[in-house]
Amino acid sequence: MKLDLYQIDAFTDKLFKGNPAAVIPLETWLPDNSMQSIAEENNLSETTFFVPTNRGFHIRWFTPRTEVNLCGHATLAAAYVVFNILGYNKNRIEFESKSGNLIVLQNGDWLVMDFPAQPAISCNIPDNIAKAFDKVPIECLQSEDYIVVFETENDILSIKPDINYLKKLDLRGVIITAKSKQYDFVSRFFAPKHGIDEDPVTGSAHTQLIPYWAQKLGKTKMKAKQISSRGGELVCELLSDRVLISGKAVKFLEGKIELKILPDSDINMNIIET
Repeated sequence: MKLDLYQIDAFTDKLFKGNPAAVIPLETWLPDNSMQSIAEENNLSETTFFVPTNRGFHIRWFTPRTEVNLCGHATLAAAYVVFNILGYNKNRIEFESKSGNLIVLQNGDWLVMDFPAQPAISCNIPDNIAKAFDKVPIECLQSEDYIVVFETENDILSIKPDINYLKKLDLRGVIITAKSKQYDFVSRFFAPKHGIDEDPVTGSAHTQLIPYWAQKLGKTKMKAKQISSRGGELVCELLSDRVLISGKAVKFLEGKIELKILPDSDINMNIIET
C-alpha cells in the first residue's frame, strides 16, 4: 500500500517557519495503531489523516504519543492540501471531528478556520505550574489547557519552563500569554505529556485565548503571534460561541509512504520523499 504524504508549514507563508504538520489523505481508515505508528515515525507535533464523507471529510489528529481531539495547525495544513493539491473546487471544507464540525474557508492566500470557542475559567495556580516557571504569573485559568498570564511580552520570550513539572499536569498542556505592543497578544504552548515540549504554533490554543483576550481588551478582532523559535502569526475573531482563526500555509515536501500491514497488525513502513 502506498500513501501520499505532505508536510505543510502552517500559520506562515515562509518555509521553516510556523508549525509543520504531516498530512495523509486516505480513502478509508487505517487501523488506529497503524496511524499512531506513522505519527510516531513522522515525529512532528501532529500527523493528520482524513477520509472523504458525503459532506466533506472526517479528520483525525495524532501526536507522536496519542490521538487528540482537536488540532488547529494540522487542520489548516489539511485544508491547504485539499484546496491546493487535491483539486477541490469549492471554497469551503467541512471536517467532521471529535470536536464537532469544523469549517475551513479559502480567502485568497488565507485559510479561515471556524472552530468552537473554549472559554476558560479562573483557577488557582497548580503547584506544578508554580514550580515550572521562574516568574510569578498574574493570573491562571483553565479550559482544555491551563492559561497562565504574565505581565509583559518579554516575560513570555524569556521563560524557560521546567518540562518535568509540566508533564505532571492533569490537562493537555499549558499556554503562557501576555499583551503585546506589535500584536494584541503573544503566547507560547507546552504539552510535554503528549510528547510536545513546545509547540511552534497552536491553533486550538487560540480557541481558549481569544475569549479571554476579547474580554480583557474589549475587542473581538485580534492579531496574535506565537513566539516560539519558529514563530507564527494568526488573525482571529470571536463570533459568539465560535472563533475564526486565519492563517497561511506553505508546502515543504511531498512524498510516498510504502506501508505493509502485517497479520498481527504491526506495520513495515518506508517513506520516500519527492
